[in-house]
Amino acid sequence: MLGLFWVFSCNMFAGEYSITLKNNTFSPAELKVPAGKKVRLVILNQDDSAEEFDSFDLNREKVLFPNKKSVIFIGPLKPGRYEYFGEFHPHSAQGTIVAVSPQTTTARKNND
Repeated sequence: MLGLFWVFSCNMFAGEYSITLKNNTFSPAELKVPAGKKVRLVILNQDDSAEEFDSFDLNREKVLFPNKKSVIFIGPLKPGRYEYFGEFHPHSAQGTIVAVSPQTTTARKNND
């Protein structure tokens, strides 16, 4: 039974993705992740001040301490766009996570 749970969990996990906060700006501004999979999002705050990652779309908030890495798990997400921002610098610290279905990715590759 435990083995079956482990196999199911591995199939649902898509891996690790990274975002960097520097000069009160998130980079990349748009991050594509696979839809339908759980994702480990690592955020590196390279600024000397704290920021707070906020997303109403993702139902997440997390304090990002200066010069530290933070981890947030998101998903599985439906295909679409999910906005996030820095609460302390909402006009400059903004970004979007785009959950892309495998069919969309395959269709784009075939059309290119």
